[in-house]
Amino acid sequence: MNGYGAVILAALLGTFLLRLVADVLNLRARSPDLPQEMRDVFDVDRYRRAQEYTLARTRFGIFTATFDLAVLLIFWFGGGFGWLDRLVCLLELPPIATGLLYAAALAAGMELLSLPFGFYYTFGIEERFGFNRTGLRTFVQDRFKAYLLALVLGGGLLAGLLALLHGMGPHAWLWCWGGYTAFLLGLQYVAPTWLMPLFNRFTPLHDGELKEAILRYTGEVVFPVSGIFVIDGSRRSSKANAFFAGFGKNRRIALYDTLIGQHTVAELVAILAHEVGHCKKKHVLRGMVLGIAQAGFFFWLLSFFVHSEGLAAAFYLEQPKIYTGLIFFGLLASPLHFLFSLLLHALSRRAERQADAYAAKTTGDPSSLVAALKKLASSNLSNVTPHPFFVLLNHSHPPILQRIRALTGGGAEKQSPESCLDAAAQRTPSVE
Repeated sequence: MNGYGAVILAALLGTFLLRLVADVLNLRARSPDLPQEMRDVFDVDRYRRAQEYTLARTRFGIFTATFDLAVLLIFWFGGGFGWLDRLVCLLELPPIATGLLYAAALAAGMELLSLPFGFYYTFGIEERFGFNRTGLRTFVQDRFKAYLLALVLGGGLLAGLLALLHGMGPHAWLWCWGGYTAFLLGLQYVAPTWLMPLFNRFTPLHDGELKEAILRYTGEVVFPVSGIFVIDGSRRSSKANAFFAGFGKNRRIALYDTLIGQHTVAELVAILAHEVGHCKKKHVLRGMVLGIAQAGFFFWLLSFFVHSEGLAAAFYLEQPKIYTGLIFFGLLASPLHFLFSLLLHALSRRAERQADAYAAKTTGDPSSLVAALKKLASSNLSNVTPHPFFVLLNHSHPPILQRIRALTGGGAEKQSPESCLDAAAQRTPSVE
């Protein structure tokens, strides 16, 4: 193993151990005593089930992370990357087609290995705790659509990047950055209209008290929207969610039908006010700019390593190739990706606090947002006492107790600013 291999191996093992420590600390931080603020939405039995849910998901996450790491190391040190390269080269395809086939083979292998875990999580853990409403047919259809999108969009993007890296010389990274940015921006406009409806049915919200309240609020804060839609989220899960999609005139409000069924009109308006706060505070725009800047930085770094003989040798390849260089650079840069994720999570937690404050101020009704947050925590069986180190590594939202105390003036300073809700709830575009 050369220096490149040693760095990558240390990064993989180090990240794995850090996350393992965070998981263990998070499990130990589960408090048997229900916090006072949550006693109106949790009873003893539901609080116990929330802790059991955290335990089940954490154990599952540790097992899958261990499995993934073991498979990667076995494939790596067993010479799998070199073997696959020799295999696809036997077809004597053009370089870009060879690169696409190589990446597709790796992706297909990873998906084949992960499919049983996804099936068990949906029909095992989520089913056991009463969340799953996904039928086998829907599960298969969702996977097929995801594969098709990955083939068309992901394959198209990769083909473009490979073509630029092959043909644009020493400044290819700039062209790649520009192409990636154009792809990302275009996706923001295409996704709400063409991609999201492939997985969920978007039905315009019918006239009534809720629609009138939403339009009244968006009018008061001067926030035009092209439509208010209800998503049939109950087809897959009982969990609730809400988000904005698109930009400018294409901006849509999206409410899960499960959310509407669990909350009052005032609470729903408060949830939407939180999302409006993100837009008004330019959190979405800043996040996109930061993401584009981050991509530029990594494309620039890529230009130094994509042709590296040492990096290729670390994975037992006889000579460097652009398509393998892309993949191996992703592993080499994993420590930087990890550090960037910590920064992005911290900025996101700050943005969530600002959006909460905006919602409370513009609605003049912080109690409705508090009630909505409590209901979301209860319905999703959230872990309300997460460990700060676990939050630091994994979460984008502040803790539910901190958010409640900030909204009610109840002493948020007593909670670590790095705490937040449980992992699954925080990795979705939810107000929770």
